[in-house]
Amino acid sequence: MTVPVLAWVLTVGAIVAMLAFDYVGHVRTPHAPSLKEAALWSAVYVGIAIVFGVIVWAVWGGTYGGQYFAGYVTEKSLSIDNLFVFVLIMSSFRVPREYQQKVLLVGITVALVLRTVFILVGAAAIANFSWVFYLFGLFLVWTAIAQVRHARADDEEYHDNAVLRLVRRVLPTSESYVEDRLTAKVDGKRLITPMLIVMIAIGSADVLFAVDSIPAIFGLTEETFLVFAANAFSLLGLRQLFFLVDGLLDRLVFLGYGLAAILGFIGLKLLVHALHTNELPFINGGRHVDAVPEPSTAVSLGVIVVVLAITTVASLLRDRRARAARATLNDSTPNETATLR
Repeated sequence: MTVPVLAWVLTVGAIVAMLAFDYVGHVRTPHAPSLKEAALWSAVYVGIAIVFGVIVWAVWGGTYGGQYFAGYVTEKSLSIDNLFVFVLIMSSFRVPREYQQKVLLVGITVALVLRTVFILVGAAAIANFSWVFYLFGLFLVWTAIAQVRHARADDEEYHDNAVLRLVRRVLPTSESYVEDRLTAKVDGKRLITPMLIVMIAIGSADVLFAVDSIPAIFGLTEETFLVFAANAFSLLGLRQLFFLVDGLLDRLVFLGYGLAAILGFIGLKLLVHALHTNELPFINGGRHVDAVPEPSTAVSLGVIVVVLAITTVASLLRDRRARAARATLNDSTPNETATLR
């Protein structure tokens, strides 16, 4: 896939323009977006991502178009998992609702910059060392197993990461928010506010998520341009998606298992690809191993969509049954009480 410099310039320029629009048009005046506003802008950002994919399909062909869409759907689904942690962070830091947009946008901007660095490093490693696919594949399989354990544990507490602990230890922090300011003077001393701390928490948490999402998308496409674009477009709509699905996330009880299945599938796909490009002397004498066919982009996209559909439907059915059971219990409780009397 040959990507001219102009395509890179236009893509990066469009992403920067959308970020600037978000800063100027949405978070400059602190407010809690309505469900209608969140739904509208979520649809706009998804629409932009789809239009970009159609352009890729038209210019570079169906193979690369399919790779982009597979990568975008994967990154978008993984970003929903990120939202669980974002909800916990917002709750843990008791961020006022009207300031949450700004926190998310700054955190996402930091994550986008750092993810770009990860993507460039990953692309350079793949270009020079084919055995990197073994590492990516094994890491994703291990991540899938860890995801299942996490889903079964149902841990609903947020724990500070190393970056946040270091910031708390080094920088003096005020006890309360001062509107949406990042620093404030308290008793004549300049302190950082919890607003800056929670932004660091969001940004660093999202960077940690990139550790599995970047190898995952490289398992679907090796084109740096597509990896960057899919990551960027999935992150840009994350702020609106947070307010759209906030309150619905606890209903997606099987999402963790679905994401584990996707990561496991891509991990195995990477291992098969690593065998096809094998150069390690202690595996098949350094020769390629082509015994197992590698899933095509269409198959990969189909698996991802089907797994997400099944886990979503199963989650909603489980939630409906649980709500019905609770309603039945509530209806029967007064009757039981009356009988006892």
